[in-house]
This record gives sequence, structure tokens and C-alpha cells, in this order.
Amino acid sequence: MLHTLRGTITAKYENSVVLDWNGMGFKVHTNVRTLSLLPPEGREVKLFCHLFVREDRIELYGFFAEEDLTMFEMLNSVGGVGPKTALGVLDIDRVPNIMAAILEKRADVLTHASGIGKKTAERIILELQNKVKLPEGHETKSMNVNHEVEDVLVGLGYARHDVRAVLQSMKGEETLEERLRHALRELGTTK
Repeated sequence: MLHTLRGTITAKYENSVVLDWNGMGFKVHTNVRTLSLLPPEGREVKLFCHLFVREDRIELYGFFAEEDLTMFEMLNSVGGVGPKTALGVLDIDRVPNIMAAILEKRADVLTHASGIGKKTAERIILELQNKVKLPEGHETKSMNVNHEVEDVLVGLGYARHDVRAVLQSMKGEETLEERLRHALRELGTTK
């Protein structure tokens, strides 16, 4: 029904953004990674969207990349996983790494998401392992490093969502030390 929405950003919140389209403001719920990639207020953006309809509410969820939308919809198809929990899973890491965790049956990785316990993580793996496909050679190595860096930085007092946003924006840093140095540098400039 609704696949994309293009509009001008009029406001950004902790887990949503408001897009103006022809004088109508659409509140679009999203994850930390998408928010970190969005341009500043006043700029136009296109989001891939999912319209979530229940008898008591209608909500719009949007993502910068179509693969995030696809993963969000797959997660929502799992019993016991709602949109807020699916957003939490998407904030663990990039979609290919989440897919790798599912294929490698790494419930421990999925439990890093808010609202995901061991049983829910195992259910996600069971229901999605035959639906996700990855390029050959992809593994969760960088994801494991990210979780170690995240734990260290949260232990130092940084907010978990700020740390995740910085880690997800990294591209070339491979070792734990490189990622930690880069994250500290980025987090230091935001304070």
C-alpha cells in the first residue's frame, strides 16, 4: 500500500522523525541508525515505509535503506515480535550482520536488542533462518567487535543509543582498538 514517503524533515525526535508532504506532517517511527543517516531539518528525504495497522492504532515506520525495511517486515512476521522490538533488533548492527547472526544461530547476538530474551531470539532464528540470504563469506566478526566496544563505552558512561549510532556509521575500522579509538573520538565531539 505505502512503500516510500518523500518529504521535508520538520522535526527529529529520539526514535521518530516528522516529514512534511504537501502541508501534512507524517510522524515516522524509526531506528537509531536511520536517524543518524538523515540530513538536518529543512532538507528533503525519502524513506522506505511500512504502515502498521492494529485495531487500536495506526503507525508509520520508515528507513533510509530498503534492506532495513525488508528486515523490519521479516522481524514483524515472527510471533511475539512487534514493531518496537523489531526496531531494537535493527539497532544491533547493520542488516547483513543481523542476517548473519540469524543464519549462524547466534541467539546471544540477538539478545542485545531491547525486549529480546533468549526464547524470542531462538524463535526469530527458527522462523527466519530459511528466509534470509547473505553473500558468501559474510560473518558476524565485526558485530562481535562492536558489542565489545559498546559494552566498554557504556561502562564508561556513554549512552547506549549514542554508542550504537557511532558504531553503525563506521566503515573501515576492523580491530577492537581501532573501533574503540574512533568511537571515543566521535563521542568526544558530540559532548
